[in-house]
Amino acid sequence: MFMPRAYDRAITIFSPEGRLYQVEYALELVKRGAPIVGVVSTEGAILAANETPESRLEDPEYFRKIFQLDDHIGVAIAGLSSDARVLISQARIICQSNRLLYDEPVDVETLSRKIGDLAQIYTQHAGVRPFGVSMIIGGVDSSGPRVLTTDPSGTYRGYLAIAVGRKSDEANRFLEEKYDEKIRIEEAIRLAVDTVKVASEAEVSSKVVKVAVIPVDSRIFRRLTEKEVEKYLK
Repeated sequence: MFMPRAYDRAITIFSPEGRLYQVEYALELVKRGAPIVGVVSTEGAILAANETPESRLEDPEYFRKIFQLDDHIGVAIAGLSSDARVLISQARIICQSNRLLYDEPVDVETLSRKIGDLAQIYTQHAGVRPFGVSMIIGGVDSSGPRVLTTDPSGTYRGYLAIAVGRKSDEANRFLEEKYDEKIRIEEAIRLAVDTVKVASEAEVSSKVVKVAVIPVDSRIFRRLTEKEVEKYLK
């Protein structure tokens, strides 16, 4: 029996306007996620996020938005953390498999494309739903510092600077005004922190604003301490 507006219920059916509503719903979920930011500097890649717990009783160690994937790559997530956990586990497998097969670290774009491929599969088959998470993947590879994003549609794109999550439109306008392609790593960290502040709905502190840096010289993922973040917040 034909059900009206079946395209609103099934992931595999396009609407008459050529839209996949389940994918759009997942993208809407991402827009309500915690603000995350990625910035490319001439000296490295920077990831920043607002990791404010949903309750004052919650242990902040279990409310992370930035994760390490390999020595030279990290990721920030906006959306469903449970969905992100699956993609992060797959991304780490891809990173290690590349080292085993080719004896070299995976390129940031290659990793982003493979994660995008996995997300795209979940827009094509009945009985599944899209991953409700977008990711900013940042790192340093043979081509230099890179920042790319993936979203529930399976699309991946590269950026010099990007904000995802709550108030992302306002945050991206801020980045467009302030970003300079010759930006140094210290300035890029400050820009990322300021962008998180712009996208946050309340006052933030070094306890909830988290930053990770992958410098070009070391190519090693490093989380900034609260004391270091406090310097940029001021």
